[in-house]
Amino acid sequence: MTAASTSNTLAGLSANRGRKFKDRFATTLVYGSFLVALVPLIWLLWTVLSRGLHAITRDGWFTRSQRGTTYRTPGGGALHAIIGTVEQVALCTLISVPIALLVAIYLVEYGRGPLARATTFMVDILTGIPSIVAALFIYAVVITTFHGQQAGWLVSLALVMLMIPVIVRTTEEMLRLVPNELREASYALGVPKWRTIASIVIPTAMSGIVTGVVLGVARVAGETAPLLILVGYSPNRNRNLLSGPQASLPGLIRDQFGNLGNTTILLPNGHRATVHFAADRMWGAALTLIILVMALNLLARFIARRSKVSQ
Repeated sequence: MTAASTSNTLAGLSANRGRKFKDRFATTLVYGSFLVALVPLIWLLWTVLSRGLHAITRDGWFTRSQRGTTYRTPGGGALHAIIGTVEQVALCTLISVPIALLVAIYLVEYGRGPLARATTFMVDILTGIPSIVAALFIYAVVITTFHGQQAGWLVSLALVMLMIPVIVRTTEEMLRLVPNELREASYALGVPKWRTIASIVIPTAMSGIVTGVVLGVARVAGETAPLLILVGYSPNRNRNLLSGPQASLPGLIRDQFGNLGNTTILLPNGHRATVHFAADRMWGAALTLIILVMALNLLARFIARRSKVSQ
């Protein structure tokens, strides 16, 4: 073996050791960052679960409202808040999904020129809009300008501005994953473009589209700013989205938070006792909201794994 070949072999071994060291270092850094990010998440979930589990497991939490319940009295439930949250999010979904799907189809299948670029730009802007800005916009237009009253449907309108860009972006990606060969085969058979989109492109990407819709619902379910500005809070059950204050899970948390300082009650025998009824209900509402959002995210993950497009 010559000196040159020996030198090249040593250089190769040194370079290989250097690559292995960098690989181990990068792997350790990634796992370490993951664990650091996992600590506050686990701490948050454990705190909410340990403090809120008692409230949601007692009798009446899912069947009663907070009507007639104060910080001095135990019990009460979250049925009124669950009804409000579900109705507001459902109306938001009914408005957002058709608009977002049509926008995404236009951008992927038809979008060319200045109008498409302007649409993409506006979707990007909506993606970064804070929820309080959307709430103030609806307040200025409906309540200030047209003298409307606070109601649950106004919350849905504000949430529409937050939900549309999420669905548009997800649907765009799913439609782009559909192979062009499917479109070309359909065109070769003489099928019009609109029918190709409706009969081939959309059904192929349907699982991914549903995933995007579920993620959009999870995105808006826990928003608080539109609730505080546009509907207020009521301890009673109000199923009418068009009139009056309406409860929600974030609204229930805020209402109970206002009573956290009121923990001393006077017993009939004249003694004072310390209670934490408001705190229990607050943590119970927080846990209920987390369970709702987590269930939606798990549903989206399940649908995504079964998506033909992603496979």
